[in-house]
Amino acid sequence: MSGERRQSAIKLASALAFLAVVAVAVLIVVSQNQGDDGAGDASSVEGMAEIDRQLAGIPQQGMVLGERGAKVTLVEFGDLQCPVCKGFAEEILPPIVEGQVRKGEAQLEFRNFTIISEESVPAGAAAVAAGEQGRGWNFVELFYRNQGIEASGYVTDEFLTAIAKAAGVPDIKRWDRERESDEVVSTVEKTTAQAERLGLSGTPSFAVDGPGIDNPSEGLEVIGTPQSTGALEAAISDAR
Repeated sequence: MSGERRQSAIKLASALAFLAVVAVAVLIVVSQNQGDDGAGDASSVEGMAEIDRQLAGIPQQGMVLGERGAKVTLVEFGDLQCPVCKGFAEEILPPIVEGQVRKGEAQLEFRNFTIISEESVPAGAAAVAAGEQGRGWNFVELFYRNQGIEASGYVTDEFLTAIAKAAGVPDIKRWDRERESDEVVSTVEKTTAQAERLGLSGTPSFAVDGPGIDNPSEGLEVIGTPQSTGALEAAISDAR
């Protein structure tokens, strides 16, 4: 399928689910603004069992979820403080994880695009450091489940450590050391710079890499923010 036809198909599928996804995003924002008692609270991290079930048996390497031999990689450029990213993590991406990722057809990669506030950088670095111990996606998913109000100051060392422990990071001392290292912080800065070079302006934004993509930029075909699981699944299929 040509790039033009693929983009048209994605836009059509996105339009069909747009209102439903916007409603989910609005509910998330409203919930946060109403001050959910558990949000951003280091003493009451929730969702561990659900996330462990969702990710069980799927390999992780760094911030990549899925089999190494998968032909296609779906890349999410996200900000861990972003409430719409939280909505995607809870509503849009799980069928892709359970379907194409678990079947070995695709990998799912998280790349930090830190655009909300200065708190996004240490949050992203903490996720990358967790990924160094094979728990990057557990960290990302748990952070989203326990996300507080953006730029409110909840992203503290205490909160990040609570998420890392709940995510099952084996060596917390190593994680604590590495999350503040120049190398890990530089990784967050580099993926943010890459998102900007690709012309991305919001989170989450998606791109795909695979043998079927047309006119790649930096090895990726940008597909924007499709508003449905089906649109992302179609992009993965077309990139094979």
